[in-house]
Amino acid sequence: MIFLRCCVVALVALAAGTAQAKTFKFADQGDVVSMDPYFFNESFLHNFNGNIYESLTGRGKKLELTPELATDWKQTAPTVWRFNLRKNVKFHDGTPFTADDVLFSLERVRGEGSDVKSHVAEVREIRKIDDHTIDIITRSPFPILAESIGLWRIMSKSWCEKNNSIRPSDVRKGIENHASGNTNGTGPFMLKSRQAGVRTVLVPNPNWWGKAEHNLTEVIFTPIGNDATRVAALISGEIDMMQPVPLQDVLRMQANPNLKVLQGPELRTIFLGMDQKRDELLFSSVKGKNPFKDLRVRKAFYQAIDIEAIKTRIMRGAATPTALMIAPGVNGFAADLNKRLPYDPEAAKKLLAEAGYPAGFEIGFMCPNDRYVNDSEICQAVAAMLARIGIKANLSAESKATYFAKVLRRDTSFYMLGWTPNAYDAHNPLFSLMSAPGEGGQGQFNLGSYSNQKVDELTRAIASETDLRKRQGMIADAMKIHQDEVGHLPLHQQALAWGMKRNIELVQLADNFNYLRWVTVK
Repeated sequence: MIFLRCCVVALVALAAGTAQAKTFKFADQGDVVSMDPYFFNESFLHNFNGNIYESLTGRGKKLELTPELATDWKQTAPTVWRFNLRKNVKFHDGTPFTADDVLFSLERVRGEGSDVKSHVAEVREIRKIDDHTIDIITRSPFPILAESIGLWRIMSKSWCEKNNSIRPSDVRKGIENHASGNTNGTGPFMLKSRQAGVRTVLVPNPNWWGKAEHNLTEVIFTPIGNDATRVAALISGEIDMMQPVPLQDVLRMQANPNLKVLQGPELRTIFLGMDQKRDELLFSSVKGKNPFKDLRVRKAFYQAIDIEAIKTRIMRGAATPTALMIAPGVNGFAADLNKRLPYDPEAAKKLLAEAGYPAGFEIGFMCPNDRYVNDSEICQAVAAMLARIGIKANLSAESKATYFAKVLRRDTSFYMLGWTPNAYDAHNPLFSLMSAPGEGGQGQFNLGSYSNQKVDELTRAIASETDLRKRQGMIADAMKIHQDEVGHLPLHQQALAWGMKRNIELVQLADNFNYLRWVTVK
């Protein structure tokens, strides 16, 4: 279904008649799966919808913390933060932005089906002081509050109520509503049309409160899953920019005088997860028990993976192997802990035999094929490596549109995931990925239900600790426990590679965000 906003179409027609059109056409390997900013905690959705919706705080061109819908904030008590809201801001439908929209958005993001409730997990309540002043009260002292809410997008209370979208769409249950295909934000771009899986068109918001640093009059996004087709579309001029550039095509694009490739490190960590909760795994030949509950099995899987082969053969050098669940550049990264267990198939076989599986076993293995760089190829390589120690990993690779709905329901035993900390701080992955599933989004993406009481205790303490040195020590302690227990199987941090025409200027951020407000077509 195609969704249209009639008022936007009229504005575009007017703009086209008075100024030279600067259309920006870009592609990604997968679609933005929803227009509802609470539907899915995925960086591409956050980035795309971040052109339409805004948060109280944001990030600048160097990932520095910046004001957005809040002009400033200060801590007035250990658990109280006063935020002054930006005045004279309107949603795209013309209604004014006020404190009531912030209070409503807090309830909505906490609602059933929300995939981003962890972003406000430390918020106990929000009190309205007046229409443009609020107090955010945290459950305990939380020094990184402003950093943590940067991807919590504010929605219009009246629009959601009018359009029966008070509750978020639900990726796990496949529930959609008006907000799934329509938008009403305060951001620099507005939705013109949406054809899921085919094409999404944005146009500038003429009433945006900020100063535009782009020269765009229309933005056309097209998902192109096939690598060769995506590359051909850029070379032929059908699109202006694409990501990711297939690693095998980087040199060819760099040699093209009409194109350029923008490369850089990414803060995302790619890892594999294992179900450590069920008494019997799904899709496994082992009946009546769960092999992943045995540390020796988890360690065997780890040591069966030849990470250097993945780096050189699959990733063509565009990856940094890691032993941690966070990347260099994320606060709390400890270089002395970043040492992987050695690749050793024979040691892995011995561990399996000690655990009672001398002949190995069969297991289901789920991966996306259009979300991370060479994701399905990596999983194919891992499956082949596991086969060498007697593990038959039956790989199922599918589009993120269906993949994430399954794994987020925990309908999986062994899976791939990637994670970029939303606050660029270790507390976020500790809370979301490594803590036992609990209230307020705790462990919401700990899909294998790894659990250690000491890690949970440290994570809670890290949230409120203001002594930086002490806090860093606690982060290292929690990471070491998780590492020793092989709670997950970390693989690498992938590198960014964006291809574009030479007349395109934009800002590449280390979180893989490309904000349209900084794009110019020369």
